[in-house]
Amino acid sequence: MEQDMRIALWQGPSVECDIEAGMTALGAALRAAGAMGARVLVAPELYLPGYNQDALVDLAQPRGGPWHQRLAALAREACCGLVVGYAEREGVLYNAAVAFGADGAELAHYRKIQLFGPREQRLFAFGEAYAVFDFHGRKAALLICYDIEFDHHISALKAMGVDLILCPTACPKPFENVAQSVVPAHSANHALSIAYANYCGDEGDCAYFGLSVITGPHGQVMAQAGAGPALLVADIPPPDPARLTTQARDRRFIR
Repeated sequence: MEQDMRIALWQGPSVECDIEAGMTALGAALRAAGAMGARVLVAPELYLPGYNQDALVDLAQPRGGPWHQRLAALAREACCGLVVGYAEREGVLYNAAVAFGADGAELAHYRKIQLFGPREQRLFAFGEAYAVFDFHGRKAALLICYDIEFDHHISALKAMGVDLILCPTACPKPFENVAQSVVPAHSANHALSIAYANYCGDEGDCAYFGLSVITGPHGQVMAQAGAGPALLVADIPPPDPARLTTQARDRRFIR
């Protein structure tokens, strides 16, 4: 395992179905992250074609389709891995995310397990499996937005050896507590790092708070965005055995 892993996170506004502008902005962020030595860049949930877009039903693409090919090429050209959310059409519609390596190869594919609210549950089918993969000597996993708020998913991934969660999100006001408190607490309680990549600005009636965050394996905030566009880069250390939580060893169950 590398002593430190440099990862990047991009917070920006929704592309609002302008796929070409979205690819251009993502490519620029990827090139900057790659130039700074980041192993991976994490972008927001449903980045293609945008989270709060009715047109996503018609624009959704299959896994391996043209969006995938272009995203893989961007990662390859920037020599930087990429995690990004998109609307996936595979018979039904999924809120999905995909991870590419710096060579453009697909590393993992994930469908959101915890769909948030009536709109998501009306539009999308539920995901039914975790996506865990080896990434430069670490065990990584993908989650999407609301998934990160459920401790049993974090616990299950930790039991599988995961120590890095890459999480595209589209979290609006007034749920700032997720970025400010929930994500760091999960990192501390489970001794893993999390990259939580949110939008900023407004998209229809969604007012995103930003505050994208990269946490270290003991809950420390390694980098956090404000309310506007940001490219975050942080060096994530491995867990320090002297600082590991003892909760897993000491927990008791009362009947």
